[in-house]
Amino acid sequence: MKLRLIRHATLQIELAGRHLLIDPMFAESGAYRSLTLGTSAARNPMVPMPCSAGTLLQPDMIIVTHSHFDHFDSAARKLLPKHLPLICQPADRKRFQSFGFTQAISVDSSPVDMGDLQFIRTKGKHGQGIIGQAMGHVSGFVITASHEPHLYIAGDTIWGPDVQDVLDRFHPDIVVLNAGAARFNAGDPITMTADDVIKVCRAAPRAKITAVHMEAVNHCRLKRAELTDRLRKAGAAHQVSVLADGEFLMD
Repeated sequence: MKLRLIRHATLQIELAGRHLLIDPMFAESGAYRSLTLGTSAARNPMVPMPCSAGTLLQPDMIIVTHSHFDHFDSAARKLLPKHLPLICQPADRKRFQSFGFTQAISVDSSPVDMGDLQFIRTKGKHGQGIIGQAMGHVSGFVITASHEPHLYIAGDTIWGPDVQDVLDRFHPDIVVLNAGAARFNAGDPITMTADDVIKVCRAAPRAKITAVHMEAVNHCRLKRAELTDRLRKAGAAHQVSVLADGEFLMD
């Protein structure tokens, strides 16, 4: 398996000879409004992509955990070929069909097989209370293939029983966490904090964990250096790869 962080939650993954594009956000830096007010306000994305979007347009399939703009944006909608298989959650299937994607395939309670790959949708909690409810449906995916490590892409979720259940049921070899401790001007974080990442390490001590979703969208407050320092102090730095934009993780 080969994994590359492009930016934020956008990943390229090569698994069982198939090329997967995860949560594509292709916009140029500054294309979208800030998600916070005050001193933290900045237009999004805050950084450019490390490569041309044109190099990302021919995957074997697209996987979208949910349809918030920082996981599937208008630039991706415009540029990606509409004939490509697009794996999504049931709540988003009609939306992607309305965009012209002719192979929008939703994963519900039963696994979906795509050749040698199997996709299992997992649940997540995109924050607490009223804000968490307002964020709507989110999902993650466990992706498996023969003779390949089991991959868990958690999506936009905080730590909780949903994540614990996936780790207990599937024992993934590689876990991708959307960190960044994203939050608005009010309310609690809506993606994983440093404490959440450490909890995943302790719940799945044999898994290789990759932390992404940092330093690209301005409501993500947790920086890579801060997370790395927290992991070191918790004795978990050996277990977690905190990838830079454009960086590869090789299994």
